[in-house]
Amino acid sequence: MTQSIYVGNLPYSVSEPELRNLFEQYGEVENVNLIMDRDTGRPRGFAFVTMSSAEAATAIGALNGTDLGGRTMRVNEAQPRR
Repeated sequence: MTQSIYVGNLPYSVSEPELRNLFEQYGEVENVNLIMDRDTGRPRGFAFVTMSSAEAATAIGALNGTDLGGRTMRVNEAQPRR
């Protein structure tokens, strides 16, 4: 079973391959979706990463609150949109 992970407070310079490499340290990454601003085409500072549930839990525990590019990442289980 897979799980979607919310990754927030990212530096605007981060790339999808950079995030994939970071999360692949904890298991196989199915998908990385870096959210872009529709108007400017620049990253909005958050992304979603899809991994298997067990590996996602490990990645969340290891990466939440860590520094990436001078910013403290917020990493947790993605919540469905309301």
